[in-house]
Amino acid sequence: MKRRGFIKLSGCLFAGCIAQKMSIASTNNDSNRPLIMAVFPRRNTKATFQLFSPLAKHLSRELNREVRLETSRNFDQFWQGIKTQRYDLVHYNQYQYVISKELYNYQVIAKNHEFGRGTIAGSITVRKDSGIDSIEDLRGKTILFGGGKMAMQSYITAKWLLKQGGLEDGDFIEKIAVNPPNAIMSTYRKQADAAGSGDVILRMEVVKDSIDVTEMKYLALSKQLSHLPWSVNNNLDEQLKIKIQQILTSLSQNPAGQIILDQAKISQLSKATDSDYDEHRKIIRSVYGDDYGVQNLK
Repeated sequence: MKRRGFIKLSGCLFAGCIAQKMSIASTNNDSNRPLIMAVFPRRNTKATFQLFSPLAKHLSRELNREVRLETSRNFDQFWQGIKTQRYDLVHYNQYQYVISKELYNYQVIAKNHEFGRGTIAGSITVRKDSGIDSIEDLRGKTILFGGGKMAMQSYITAKWLLKQGGLEDGDFIEKIAVNPPNAIMSTYRKQADAAGSGDVILRMEVVKDSIDVTEMKYLALSKQLSHLPWSVNNNLDEQLKIKIQQILTSLSQNPAGQIILDQAKISQLSKATDSDYDEHRKIIRSVYGDDYGVQNLK
């Protein structure tokens, strides 16, 4: 990977940026301020807040320090908190982690297990009655990608699947849904010919409660890749980072903790390392090139 380009993109050669980082580090290590926990807009803001508020409250109790949950309306709004390093603990997709690691030095500490699995795949999904049986059948058709150009499974990996099947940009009509569930539901309602999403979306209650998922099928699936990560701001105190990791990864070891995970629709949180996301980096480079599509970030 060409890290030199990332050094230029991050702006860390400029004195102003260095001063800003020093200021952020000082702020982040203020033990009296609330810790900001952010969750990316995989679901709408109301659902996200309901699912993850119990976890934020648990962290507050265990750390003896306020942990404040923040939600975002969309991926662009969410990313502003990454850029400014506002978030102390952040749950996001694999692409967002890779970029936040390169540009802002966020440190991965855990990853999701959902439906008993610590992996997730990208997918292209269509209606069973669509007459679409191959990637080539999508030529000239409308594909709805959930979440936009920063979405790992539902945009980047979905684009990679299309590329593997012989379709490039311009061979299909690209549209964006606010999130992956909306992409699936809109495709079910025939507002698009196919949806880009993760392979767990059809199993989500918000989707199963809205459509008949048995009428949908996977047209293409990537291999299973490490699940959604949790990272900490690298400017936090080392002992605090270790404590947060211990709290998260021990939740499944007791009934009360499992209830919190169940409320967040997570089976388990396990430890994760940066190398767990090397396969994602290969897919990102294939779709976006060696700069990982940083020019797409706002």
